Amino acid sequence: MKNTLQKIVFYIAFGAIEYLALTSRHIEIVESFWDKQNHFIAFCTLYVLLSLAYSHFSTRLKILLLLLVGIQIEITQYFIPARSFSVMDVVADSVGIVMGIGIYALYQRSQPIVSE
Repeated sequence: MKNTLQKIVFYIAFGAIEYLALTSRHIEIVESFWDKQNHFIAFCTLYVLLSLAYSHFSTRLKILLLLLVGIQIEITQYFIPARSFSVMDVVADSVGIVMGIGIYALYQRSQPIVSE
């Protein structure tokens, strides 16, 4: 049950981030932050949630999946009026992923060791 909830939370966050990244609507609360900060926070959060939901995935696979999502977002934004492709956004995504790796590692260390 816990893992199912973690997957649901991951997919809700993923859907919300995709919507916010690809909508042509102006959303005041999102636009009031520095754009790179939004990317950093989004991908840090996605990494942690992905790791909780799919702990059996390797770190490399999680990084690859999220980088592909970041690139997909930028390519799609290129075709949306008033949006553009930005390599620096992918860099901010990458920095967020690295921070997510660190946060998830700290979380794992804080968990009690369960022997079977």
